[in-house]
Amino acid sequence: MSRRGKIALGMVVTLLVALALNALATSSETESAEATVPGARILDLPGGEIQVLDRGREKSPAVVLVHGFTCSIGWWDAMIPRLEKRHRVVAFDLLGHGGSEKPEDGYSMDEQADLLTAALERLEVRRATVVGHSLGAVVATAMAEAEPGLVGQLVVLDQAPDSDGYGADLPLAAGLTFQPVIGEALWRLAPDASIQDGLSVGFAPGYDVPDDFVSDFRRLTYTAYDESAEGETEYTEEEPLDSRLRRTGKPVLAVFGAEEQIYDPRASLAAYRAIAGAETALVPGAGHSPNVERPALTARLVSEFAGRQRIGSGPSRGDSGAQGTKKGRPEGRPK
Repeated sequence: MSRRGKIALGMVVTLLVALALNALATSSETESAEATVPGARILDLPGGEIQVLDRGREKSPAVVLVHGFTCSIGWWDAMIPRLEKRHRVVAFDLLGHGGSEKPEDGYSMDEQADLLTAALERLEVRRATVVGHSLGAVVATAMAEAEPGLVGQLVVLDQAPDSDGYGADLPLAAGLTFQPVIGEALWRLAPDASIQDGLSVGFAPGYDVPDDFVSDFRRLTYTAYDESAEGETEYTEEEPLDSRLRRTGKPVLAVFGAEEQIYDPRASLAAYRAIAGAETALVPGAGHSPNVERPALTARLVSEFAGRQRIGSGPSRGDSGAQGTKKGRPEGRPK
């Protein structure tokens, strides 16, 4: 072997050793809970410590907000003031996210659901409208399965029933971050600009991703990042959400952004529409995160859905709200 070849081989070996050491370091990394949101507090529960924000009228019907993958309570900032006028609003940071604890394990969907249901019991919340964004919708479904008395109805924001057959598409770089060894290094070394670019798929094309959302990503440990995604995949591969929701018998509203870049919004809505009594809405001008991109409209859809269920009018068939019909009457918005 030539001298140049030996040098190159030595560099490769050094890189591999560095990657392996990085993997060992990040795989054992943990962080304790810390309140990061004004007015929030930390609940110490058997499954871990989680951050909760409890706002609005205590005796009003509760709306529970569960954020998506790599997100935090902050992704609901523009919706909470609108919802708390008519509801008690409870928002959580999932385990491993935001200000919640980041342990070595506990990231399966059932474990996340058990933790949130324990929190709702601690807060004496029952029959809530649980709103889940992306990964949060998977956790919300698991909550309805585990403790149906705590969940009155569910709102699914931009989460397809499973990752197959609905156009699931993520950037190549994002996929590489889940690969053994090299994934951890890429995750650790990614500059803010790369993270911002990766997060952009969660919005309509051209949306300016806030710096705070990059900070949410940075708060994760690699274990929380990797195992949360794995937990979601395992749960939906075992049985898709539409099938699980149908079995719970809970009223369902599925909302997707019309400019969704991860899933096929229309195919996803068609799957949820097949659930008896389910309502659906397609939000114009929004991508994967209508709670951020169109908060006023999304809050209204949630509040109206919760109100219809409370007065016992029952869910309507077909699309409602942003695009479509409610009880067979045009809503006056473009198709």
